[in-house]
Amino acid sequence: MSKQTYVIVGASLAGAKAAQELRDRGFDGRVVMVGAEPERPYERPPLSKDHLRGESERDKAFVHEQAFYEQHGIELITGLRVTALELPSSQVSLEDGRTLRYDKLLLTTGAEPRRLSVPGAELDGIHYLRTLEDCEALRGRIKGGGRLAVVGAGWIGSEVAASARQMGADVTLIDPLALPNERIFGPEIGSFYRDVQAQHGVELALGDGVEAFEGDGRINGVRTSRGRVVDCDFAVVGVGVAPRVELALEANLGVDDGVLVDEHLQTSAPNVFAAGDVANAWHPFYDRRIRIEHWANALNQGPAAARSMLGEQVSYDRIPYFFSDQYDVGMEYSGFAPEWDEVVFRGDRGSGAFIAFWLKDGRVLAGMNVNVWDVNEQVQALIRSRRPVDIDALRDPDTPLEALAPAAAADSG
Repeated sequence: MSKQTYVIVGASLAGAKAAQELRDRGFDGRVVMVGAEPERPYERPPLSKDHLRGESERDKAFVHEQAFYEQHGIELITGLRVTALELPSSQVSLEDGRTLRYDKLLLTTGAEPRRLSVPGAELDGIHYLRTLEDCEALRGRIKGGGRLAVVGAGWIGSEVAASARQMGADVTLIDPLALPNERIFGPEIGSFYRDVQAQHGVELALGDGVEAFEGDGRINGVRTSRGRVVDCDFAVVGVGVAPRVELALEANLGVDDGVLVDEHLQTSAPNVFAAGDVANAWHPFYDRRIRIEHWANALNQGPAAARSMLGEQVSYDRIPYFFSDQYDVGMEYSGFAPEWDEVVFRGDRGSGAFIAFWLKDGRVLAGMNVNVWDVNEQVQALIRSRRPVDIDALRDPDTPLEALAPAAAADSG
């Protein structure tokens, strides 16, 4: 009997970790990973942080050394797009005319930046940040000096603004919301991060959208919805990402804000799986679908999909987690809180070191530790317990977090 072939579409963190997991679990068939970018798989968090600032070497961004793929018998095809998923014949088509037959298929195609459709959007000097190439082009531009306008005060925009300020650029941060990430975290955390940026010399144009980019061939200003013109020499747009679902749509897979997968990370088609930014997965703990665009999800969901491909019983229920670094402010966030009725703080926001908890009906839905470390496990235990907590004890730094919730089951998946 011939050995099976597993094809991974998307040379991403999720794809690379899935390929590694297949080999670690003893799969001895053919593993082929195809990526549109010319690079081998790499991690994206450094692109808005240390690699953008030139503080970390390029090689540190890669998931594995180049030799890893050959040593583990993983066929890595880069710089080549998959043009179609031909599910009835169990094969994928490549843009060079080749086809690859598969027994199991994993989609880790990730996401791409949302583009602003306003006058002047095609002017030179407007940057989007998603790839190593984007990062290195932007770093060169920042080093060249000048005024930077950052459109979007979400995590990518805020991190780029912070890195650019640390590199000496004059930065204006523009966002239609009154506070950074206000919809996700509310005014308490939004105001904290607004003040962090202001204290480091970023000019803030919050509560003001973008009407147009101005310039003659090259951008020299951003005209806002209120009629202000923010002078700039270049701009970065960070207004979110959209999952890359075109291949899935054309193949008639279930798609709704990502490729729909069950808790086993299987799509609506037999033998086809998805993981990472592109996957809108059923989450057993939350009893709903969630699509997560963060590093930790790609890191863990790719291997979970690989185990599911191998026939193991997988129920991916990790609590969502992400982190951000801006200047000397580091934070970790765990949980999922689309709505809440109270935000409780442990520690003084003014000190720059605290933990924030989002609660509903007295239960902790999410927690963010800012410049407070080694508490993430306890925060996740509080979330998993689903039990009402004593609010006074939650606020009290002298009450151990472990005392507020019984030991919760470790993350699975």
